[in-house]
Amino acid sequence: MLNQLDSDFLPFVFLLFLAVSVLSSLLLLYPKTPLHFIRIHQGFIVLPPLVALIALLLNDGKTMVGPWHFDSLSWLLALFVLTIGCIVQRYCVHYLLGDAAYREYFALLTFTTTAAAATWISNDLRLLLACWGAALLGLTLLIRLRKEWNVARNSAKICGFLFSLSWGALLVAIFWIAQSTNQWQLSAALTLDSLAKLDAWEKTCINLLLILAVVIPAGQWPFQRWLLDSVVAPTPISAVMHAGIVNAGGIILTLFAPLFNGSLAQIVLFIFSSISVVIGTGIMLVQVDYKRQLVGSTIAQMGFMLIQCALGAYLAAIMHAVLHGLFKATLFLQSGSAIQRHEYAFYTKQPLSFLSKLTGIGVGVLAGMGFWLASPGDAYQLVSAFILGWSLSIAWVQLVASGLGKVGRIAGFAVLVGGAIIYFFIHHLLYVALNESVQESMQPPVMAAIVLIVILLGAIMIGISLTRNRFSKFHAIIYLWLVRLGEPQNDVIESHPNYLTQLLFQGGKSR
Repeated sequence: MLNQLDSDFLPFVFLLFLAVSVLSSLLLLYPKTPLHFIRIHQGFIVLPPLVALIALLLNDGKTMVGPWHFDSLSWLLALFVLTIGCIVQRYCVHYLLGDAAYREYFALLTFTTTAAAATWISNDLRLLLACWGAALLGLTLLIRLRKEWNVARNSAKICGFLFSLSWGALLVAIFWIAQSTNQWQLSAALTLDSLAKLDAWEKTCINLLLILAVVIPAGQWPFQRWLLDSVVAPTPISAVMHAGIVNAGGIILTLFAPLFNGSLAQIVLFIFSSISVVIGTGIMLVQVDYKRQLVGSTIAQMGFMLIQCALGAYLAAIMHAVLHGLFKATLFLQSGSAIQRHEYAFYTKQPLSFLSKLTGIGVGVLAGMGFWLASPGDAYQLVSAFILGWSLSIAWVQLVASGLGKVGRIAGFAVLVGGAIIYFFIHHLLYVALNESVQESMQPPVMAAIVLIVILLGAIMIGISLTRNRFSKFHAIIYLWLVRLGEPQNDVIESHPNYLTQLLFQGGKSR
């Protein structure tokens, strides 16, 4: 009885606190509202994610409240999005202090994260479309908020155009689904009876539209330019992009998982995402700008997340989206101290012996084989086993084999074991929470997983070859091509921020 009361009561409290947060942000736009009200606003925006956390821990099953649906997946996504929003806003209290658009930043941050959270709890397709469009609009306005700067305006134009294309593709797909199934409720439109009303060619077209709708906000090739150019925005804006916006592709495809199971669409998504993984990794390796390194990493990580969706591993994609979002948002907020972290490295790399390398390979192989034998045997688990083994092998070399002295190797081993325990603990918690809410699609044959592993091995071997042959012509061509691909275009770069000179001149003239 108590659990039933909680499942009915918490959604209303959550929606009420969301409304209070938005109203609080609107008060900040009123010029006579004192700036110290921001501290009170910080308290208001903490309440919705706190309710989402309580509801997720109770895990009372699915609850419908009007056009909203609440289950473990929607509660987790709301908690994830709003938590990043709270952290970023708390960071901005001092980081943006003195900015001319100080109040507007907080209002738009609240609007954007609230709209993103509302997207993932919407059961009505029209409401989902409207909320997602509002989140994309909010992000565009955040990038453009320093509108007196020509570079920011140009970057916002690029984002606005591509976001409009993405949203338009989702609009067509949703209306196509609704008209064919005569259902506007997401849960009703994706039942077997409703999907049976769609012809095979209709499913393929809708799936291709969904792919277009998700690869753009994920910054995938060939639409990665907006994400690279968005670095002109303040660093906290780059951090908040990972609150269910850049990583929304995996979430959208998970919501439409019963529909997104056509072989052609999955192959197309697999190809584009694989290209994005290679390009994003290359940009990350050749860029010297730290924020662009992080953007290149995001392109590659989002590509891998969409590969997970293409292989039908939606549960893994959701975990990837959440954990990567938290990790990458943290890196963006810490980007100001990147030079100091590099300068005060606590150890120096030591030459590795053949035995150390062989031990690292052996540890990775054993871990991968153990994971594969303990897994259900799905095709994607083979890819997971390969990535786990490869990652553990690298971690062993970096943390243990390269440690400075015996104490350094023992400390590295302790960090490695502790990190593994924490990872598997979090993975287990998320699996238990989402196992009933996330529908796994039909797994592709093992041969598809083997092809992916071959692609990954090929990319790794090419990278090693380029590293060892730095003076070859081929290395120079690839290197310069990746540098050019990751560099900003002329319309989003300025040798000197001229708008600062104009503001200074206007200020002196007014005095």
